[in-house]
Amino acid sequence: MFILSRWVLKFAVAALCACAYSHACGGAVAPSRAIKLALVEGLSGPNGNAGEAVYRNLVWAVERVNARGGIRTQDAGHVDLVLQRFDSKGQNEEALSALRSALDAGARFILQGNSSANAATLIDAINKHNEREPARRVLLLNYSAVDPALTNEKCSFWHFRFDAHADMRMAALMDVLRDDKAVLRVYLIGQDYSFGQSVLREARRQLGVQRPDVQIVGDELHPMARVKDFLPYAAKIKASGAHAVVTGNWGNDLTLLVKAARDVGYEGKFYTFYGNALGAPAAIGEAGVGKVVAVADWLPNVATVDGDSFYRSFRARYPQPSDDYVHMRMQLMVEALAQALEGTAAVDAPGAMDMVAIGTRLEGARTSLGGQTGSMRAFDHQFQQPLVVGVMERQGTPGVRFDVEGSGYGFRVVKSISSALAAMPSTCRMLRP
Repeated sequence: MFILSRWVLKFAVAALCACAYSHACGGAVAPSRAIKLALVEGLSGPNGNAGEAVYRNLVWAVERVNARGGIRTQDAGHVDLVLQRFDSKGQNEEALSALRSALDAGARFILQGNSSANAATLIDAINKHNEREPARRVLLLNYSAVDPALTNEKCSFWHFRFDAHADMRMAALMDVLRDDKAVLRVYLIGQDYSFGQSVLREARRQLGVQRPDVQIVGDELHPMARVKDFLPYAAKIKASGAHAVVTGNWGNDLTLLVKAARDVGYEGKFYTFYGNALGAPAAIGEAGVGKVVAVADWLPNVATVDGDSFYRSFRARYPQPSDDYVHMRMQLMVEALAQALEGTAAVDAPGAMDMVAIGTRLEGARTSLGGQTGSMRAFDHQFQQPLVVGVMERQGTPGVRFDVEGSGYGFRVVKSISSALAAMPSTCRMLRP
C-alpha cells in the first residue's frame, strides 16, 4: 500500500506540473527549457481509441521522469520532458502535415507507431529533413509500427523501434501453435497494408516450417479501418471449418472481427497480435475463454512482484476500466530516451542538442522497469526484449490475478520467450551521419 500510494502521489504532482505545459490542459505553451516530444498518431477516426491508449501510456511515462527531477543537463540544471500531441488521423498525408507542425513547434523527438505505413512515410521525411537542416535534426521513436522492413532494408540512423517486429511476434505465436495439435486447419486474415501483408506472409512461411500438417483454408486481406460489418468475413471463417484464425488485426478492425465471429457462432481459436485489449476480450466474452491467444512484450499477469506494483500503479493513474491498456515497451522507450539525454545540452534552441550524439547514446540504451529489461541493438535500432504469449481466461483462475478493462477476463501467460530467443537477424545496412 505504501509503494502504491507513493507512486500515486508522485504522479499526481507530476500531472499537475505537466498540465502547465500540455496541449491537453488548455493549450498552454511549453517553457523554453523543456525537451519537447511530439506524438504524431491517429487520435481520431475508427482507430482513435488505440491512439488515445498510446497517449495515456506516454503521459504516464513522461510524468514518471519529471517526478524524479526531469533531465539533468550539462549546466547542472534540470529540464522537464513535455509531450505534445498531433493528430495524423492514421493517414500518410496527415502524418506529414503533423510532422511539419511538430517541427515548427520545436519538437526534437517524434513518437509514432500505430501504422507501419505512416512510420515508413515519416522515416523517409525525417531522413530528408535531417540532411537538409542539420541544426534541427530529430529522432523518430517507434513504439508499435512492426513491419520488419523498418529495421531491415528501410533502417535509418534516425529511427529506433521499441516493439518486437511482426516476424518476431509471429515466431512467438507459432511456438504455441506448434504444440496445439488440435489445430489442423487455419484461416489467415489481416488488414491490407504493409503490416497486415507481412503478418500473413510470415504466417504462411512459419506454418510451413513449424506445422506442415496444418492446412490453410482461408487467406485474405481486407481494407484497413473501412469495414463496418465483419459478418461476411466471420461467416466465411466458420464455413471453412478452420480450427483457428491467425490475425494481426488491431484497433476497431480486431474488435469488430471477434464480435462478428461470436455472433455467427464460430468456436475456433484466435491467434492474435493484439487480442488482449481495446475491447476485444469483452467483445468475445465467455466464448473466448481458452480460445483467444495474444502475443505481447508484457502482460499484467506476468508473475513478478515488481510487475504487480507497476501494473497497480498504472491502474491507480487511470482508474477507468476503458483506459486499461498498459504498454511496457512505451515505458521502456521513454526511460531509454531519458537515459540517452542525461548530461546533454538540452536548451531548446537551434543546434543546441547534438542529435547524432544522442542517437549514438540511445543505441547503447539498456533499461529495466516492472521486472522487464530491454536493450537497443545498435546495428539496426531494433529493441531486444522478452516476449510472452497469453491465453484468455476468467479472472481468478490460476495465473489470472488481473482482468482486462473490467471485463472479468484476463490473460494467463502460457509461454515466455527470452530476448535472446526472440531475437532475429537483420539485413540492415545503415548509413550513418
